[in-house]
Amino acid sequence: QVHLVESGGGSVQARGSLRLSCAGSGYMLSDYCMAWFRQAPGKEREGVASIDSDGRTTYADSVKGRFTISKDSAKNTLPLQMNSLNPDDTAMYWCAADPQWYGGTCLNPDLYNLWGQGTQVTVSS
Repeated sequence: QVHLVESGGGSVQARGSLRLSCAGSGYMLSDYCMAWFRQAPGKEREGVASIDSDGRTTYADSVKGRFTISKDSAKNTLPLQMNSLNPDDTAMYWCAADPQWYGGTCLNPDLYNLWGQGTQVTVSS
């Protein structure tokens, strides 16, 4: 069975850090595009960070300089390091893989076939 499993969410105070991880189960995380998304209550799903097969990264403006996406081929995981968190970062976070097409932004949620179950991040002021 193929699926993605996120971990590392939780509650943290503002200016704190969390490290999310996405593990591929029965699936190699080596796609053309892979990404992290989030959705806060009452808001649309937002692309947070992506990484392509060459290791190039893209970030939402709201997280640039604070979040870092990477890929660990040895562990088959997709970590997301989140620093300087603020209450606006409170959301459910998902990783996504298995893009349906080539080209365009890797931060398009419609691109992906495979999603994890999500992990909640809550940042208190």
